[in-house]
Amino acid sequence: MASNFNETVSTRYHMYNSLFLNLPYTGIYRTGTFLPLLQQSCETGFEKGKDPKTIIKKFFADFTPQATREEQINLLFGFIQYVERQVVLFDSIEDSAFEDINDMNGRGTVSALMLRATEEGVLEELKKKLDEFSVRIVLTAHPTQFYPGNVLVIINDLEQEIRGGNVESINLLLRQLGKTAFINKQKPSPFDEAVSLSWFLEHVFYQVIPDIIKKLMTGLNVKLEEWQNFDLIKIGFWPGGDRDGNPFVTHEITIKVAQRLQETLLRCYHRDLRFLKRRLTFKGVEEIIARAERKVYPSAYGGFGEIYKHPDELLNDLFEARDVLVSRHNNLFLHLLDDFILKVKIFGFYFASMDIRQDSRKHAYVWEACIDKLKSKNKKLKNFDTLSESEKIDTLLSLNFKPASLKFDDPFIPELIESIDVIGQIQAQNGVEGCHRYVISNCQSALDVIRVFKLAKLVLGKDEDLNLDIVPLFETIEDLANAPTVMTSLYGIPEYRAHLEHRGKKQTIMLGFSDGTKDGGYLRANWSIYTAKENLTRIAREQGFTAVFFDGRGGPPARGGGNTHDFYASLGDTIEDKEVQITVQGQTISSNFGKPVSCGYNLEQLLSAGIENDVFKTTNTLSEKEKALLDSLAEEGHKAYLDLKKDPKFVPYLEKITPLAFFGDSNIGSRPVKRSSGSLKFEDLRAIPFVGSWAQMKQNIPGFYGVGSAIRELKRQGKMRELKTLFKESLFFRTLLSNSMMSLTKCYYPATAYLQKDKEFGEFWKKMHSEYKLSTSMILEVSGLNELMENTPVNRDSVKLRERIVLPLITIQQFALQQLREMTAADKAQEQQYRTLVVRCMFGIINAARNSA
Repeated sequence: MASNFNETVSTRYHMYNSLFLNLPYTGIYRTGTFLPLLQQSCETGFEKGKDPKTIIKKFFADFTPQATREEQINLLFGFIQYVERQVVLFDSIEDSAFEDINDMNGRGTVSALMLRATEEGVLEELKKKLDEFSVRIVLTAHPTQFYPGNVLVIINDLEQEIRGGNVESINLLLRQLGKTAFINKQKPSPFDEAVSLSWFLEHVFYQVIPDIIKKLMTGLNVKLEEWQNFDLIKIGFWPGGDRDGNPFVTHEITIKVAQRLQETLLRCYHRDLRFLKRRLTFKGVEEIIARAERKVYPSAYGGFGEIYKHPDELLNDLFEARDVLVSRHNNLFLHLLDDFILKVKIFGFYFASMDIRQDSRKHAYVWEACIDKLKSKNKKLKNFDTLSESEKIDTLLSLNFKPASLKFDDPFIPELIESIDVIGQIQAQNGVEGCHRYVISNCQSALDVIRVFKLAKLVLGKDEDLNLDIVPLFETIEDLANAPTVMTSLYGIPEYRAHLEHRGKKQTIMLGFSDGTKDGGYLRANWSIYTAKENLTRIAREQGFTAVFFDGRGGPPARGGGNTHDFYASLGDTIEDKEVQITVQGQTISSNFGKPVSCGYNLEQLLSAGIENDVFKTTNTLSEKEKALLDSLAEEGHKAYLDLKKDPKFVPYLEKITPLAFFGDSNIGSRPVKRSSGSLKFEDLRAIPFVGSWAQMKQNIPGFYGVGSAIRELKRQGKMRELKTLFKESLFFRTLLSNSMMSLTKCYYPATAYLQKDKEFGEFWKKMHSEYKLSTSMILEVSGLNELMENTPVNRDSVKLRERIVLPLITIQQFALQQLREMTAADKAQEQQYRTLVVRCMFGIINAARNSA
């Protein structure tokens, strides 16, 4: 596969890049001619220990000695433009070669799954598992997508032309890229984010999900009318519903996004019905399909006329047409009609399920305001603040009032109440599946869950059957440790138990990697989530419920990303595996699910990872001895990370040295960079700019820090042989270290080596660099590899080439950061130029990495 990568990606990139570098740009310099020279200057300069400012100034002295300062700055912006587009070119070439560098019938695919099940005689077990299993991909609006919509379209077209080898069209599209802006002039609204992500629903998921299910139906010889599980692969949706820290998400936005999702889906249905009309021109069928098209149109495009109010009404017509097609027309084009029926069964009238998310402290604030209003009429509420948690829960559950009838001075309170009320509106409009989950961020107690549960019942007017899953989110190390206690208390509340009975005896629990890693470091976060899942599984089973785990993952290993498939495949029977649910955002959506072929491949990988262990009785359960070893490793990693985090230079370094403060200027997302105004505090940092800042610096602290110290300590204790054995035998541990290898491979400490001489931060930089070197050597010793990512050569080669492409941007950004730090009062006129350089470099660096934030 490595040679395949070199032949199909690397060679083609250099070939098309030669076209690219000769594109004319405005200005007096041929930017494309100078860029390779800058590339070489950066490589040789860093090899000699030069700092970015020296490298850039020497480059100007050697190659543009007559240029004015303004011309030099313009040339740097020209380089940024070029590299951004080189990254797009590389992305498109790699995407076009997806089938060549990935085994489309290999491990983790549906084809391999069916073949193995047939060979081992477990097809019936596979059928049974597929009847109850589900994969949910939740698209979030977290700001890690640096490509605006018009650039995404060009990328899509470019990939198609590269597949066909059409040099003339490729050249035209590259020229189009040269004149197309890569940056947003203003921040997108939450609705803009929803519209952007709807593109993937319409152009990718709408076709790919039914195709996978059809592949399984064919392999298992199951007919459409026999297939039971149309929820096998579902799409969740956070834009317009995720309120956590985003004041721009309102109830009006939420309902508007839900309407947009339905409109987008019904337009897809309308196109399919128009195509069916061209084929199903038979007596008794033609008029039914024409009626269906006519009734879908008003909901899809606006206007008046008879409409379907529920997908079952459309399905009744489709099945009526099907009966006629079978009985009177010899099944002609039956497969086309069945394909459409399958889509309606999967997507209903909602397309993607919207989740509502809000911080637990906001619910507490609203309840305090409500109780204050109710105190004069209810004696039980006068001493509410002094009650124990269980007494508060009992009191809340006993209340009966209409929250909307109360008047408040703070507009936030009625807005939160309205945000719950729209859940009922969406369910009436799009179906219950359109919005049936409420995620509670920063959940720390059973009371946090009951506050939402009771408020939803009061607002939605549901005395008994509430069609809403309340999802607690545990993320920090402390919250993960306390999660079993919280859930035990919750399961002991009769009213809530009755609610779970109504919801199929399932309790969805969200576990977040992002803040866990920020809080406790890479090893501790990952191991804390693993042990929390084991404990939460055991408790739920003891109480007669099924725990469903929803993983809040980001793109990079520091946020639970990397190879997620192997993580799910590595879980033993002590962790519930009825469903796989993960968040994906930004670059992870476009790189893993942005094209039909890559989307299908990655969905199949997740599907197989989630069901293989159960069907094939694979034993991945860790022994008590192995758990003790991992626990020791996580504890030592935690100590090392805390030593860095508690360093008095930690937050000042982020604030003064990294591009953290510039994320807000990038206009890529609607959410603020931090949770509160005022001076920077560690606890207010959002995970994405936190992780992204380390990635910009090519230091990737959250993805590896503490790994080296932990392994070294266990080696000192004489446990290196045990660690090596664990690496060979445990897929979980192997994946854990392999993903950390990716973080280390994407590091480039020579770019910031100048900081070791810095009076304020020199020692802090040396501490980070020392752990980087230690982690690299220790991981190689445990794994037995000769170099990082040697066991995944395709990914390794891709990472290396991508990092080389953006090396000029890394250098320019560090040069600009140096200039800003050393700026005197006389240089203030140039400050905005350097700030803009920093922000403009961020785009290419992030896009090239594909999963750095």
